[in-house]
Amino acid sequence: MQTFSKMLSITALTASLAFGMASGAAAAPKTDFKVAWSIYVGWMPWGYASDHGIVKKWADKYNIKIEVTQFNDYVESMNQYTAGAFDAVTLTNMDGLSIPAAGGVDTTAVIVGDFSNGNDAVILKDKATLADVKGQNVNLVEFSVSHYLLARALETVGLSEKDLKVVNTADPDMVGAFQTADVTAMVTWNPMVAEIVALPGAHKVFDSSQIPGEIIDLMVANSDVLKDNPNFGKALAGIWYETAALMTADNAEGKAAREAMGKASGTDLAGFEAQIAATKLFDKPADAVAFTSSTSLPKTMDLVRNFLFEKGLLGSGAASADVIGIEMPDGKVLGDSGNVKLRFTEVYMKAAADGSL
Repeated sequence: MQTFSKMLSITALTASLAFGMASGAAAAPKTDFKVAWSIYVGWMPWGYASDHGIVKKWADKYNIKIEVTQFNDYVESMNQYTAGAFDAVTLTNMDGLSIPAAGGVDTTAVIVGDFSNGNDAVILKDKATLADVKGQNVNLVEFSVSHYLLARALETVGLSEKDLKVVNTADPDMVGAFQTADVTAMVTWNPMVAEIVALPGAHKVFDSSQIPGEIIDLMVANSDVLKDNPNFGKALAGIWYETAALMTADNAEGKAAREAMGKASGTDLAGFEAQIAATKLFDKPADAVAFTSSTSLPKTMDLVRNFLFEKGLLGSGAASADVIGIEMPDGKVLGDSGNVKLRFTEVYMKAAADGSL
């Protein structure tokens, strides 16, 4: 009996020590981070930075490790981040709200990298005005920023989605689909837009430059990870602004960087530079801070959340667009302040702007 009691005591002590060690391990600061990105003009710097030692340079500065992974499937990259397999991911403001935030993952926009300023477009075949879309089938990636762009475009000519039919089409199929007789209207993004508008009979009748600042491209991270490891956010900011400065440099090094990014995205230097021209790139941190702190951002996110609610993309059973809280840099919240899941912050961009990274 004494032996049995002693064994119990030893077992209890072992369990206690193991628990203490596990708690200590859990409390240790995380030093290894995983970042996911997918191909788009405003996200190409992440791949370039990884390939050219810029990621390692900034990670080393903060004594951390950052692994950058390219996804060919944009939606899958967001799903993997939402599932917890990655600490950060590139996505749009709309998708950040509809996928990780609606999935319950508290997410912070570390970097507001750019907004689409013509990269997304409504294209008609053999018709030259937007109003001609009435009654047509419109091919697009359903519930994507293309769907949002269409909704915003229709408002400008007094139409709504009930005046046409949306046909869900995968983005790799867009160019081929437009060349078939059955497809007469399409909404998509670059580089597909550039290829499609070069085809006979194609007319761009609306693009994202007509709703400037609404389709925003971000680098977001898990809010809890950032809270515990702010150096991760600082490193991300350092990587972005160093690479963005290189990407926009008017010299041989800048040209080489753009050429490499263009090749990596499936186009050439001219094609990539055309996409940059249709993008409002925030390569300077002060410009990103000004945009993020402007009064236009809450208005944009209000439009976005209402669109998503109407499409049933804010979670099953959502009673209104207020179901998810969206926190602005000044601390004000759109929606439920008790359920904030998407946050915009200036902290890391300001650190880059004032040279304190």
